[in-house]
Amino acid sequence: MSAHRPHALSPLVVPLLKGVLCREDSPSAWQALVSQQAAVRDYVAVLGLALVVDEDDGFAFLRVLSAPAADATAPSLIARRPLSYAVSLTLALLRKALAEFDAAGLDGPLILTREDIAELLRTFLPSGSNEAKLIDMVDSHVGKIVELGFLRRAGQTETPSYEVRRVLKAFIDTQWLADFDARLATYQTQLRGTSTERTRGVDG
Repeated sequence: MSAHRPHALSPLVVPLLKGVLCREDSPSAWQALVSQQAAVRDYVAVLGLALVVDEDDGFAFLRVLSAPAADATAPSLIARRPLSYAVSLTLALLRKALAEFDAAGLDGPLILTREDIAELLRTFLPSGSNEAKLIDMVDSHVGKIVELGFLRRAGQTETPSYEVRRVLKAFIDTQWLADFDARLATYQTQLRGTSTERTRGVDG
């Protein structure tokens, strides 16, 4: 690491400490990171961190070296930002949509409208849910996910549309996705139970 003084690596390390570095957001910083990743890896190791670089999908992040093996691929921002059940479910549904998009061999980014995202969530809401409240909830969840960097507004259109960013693949890995349907079945069962209890309460 002698060829790279710490201050020379700061422009690369500081953005990584804040979150995820994406090729499409900062092409010059990305290229610099790829060419100097060995030096950056050595530097952050001193801080107890590991550098993860996905050159195919174009993103990089830091994770804590002492993290449990089950969380080995999770960006460090996850530990600093606990997510609500609803936001976590939305992220999982977006990740599944991205996997299906890739499996279909489609080109370009996955773009979803607000209505598309609402439709993904609709199955997991109690029957008779208010449509206006659903849209408000989607807007709230989407706003949080945009802040996290997993969604990005796609153009200025009358109908809000969002790009599902590929860094989400690091947040929810393929092993977790493998039993995703079972998880969703559990979610649906819980929601149906909640809905039934509310109905009984009203009838009673």
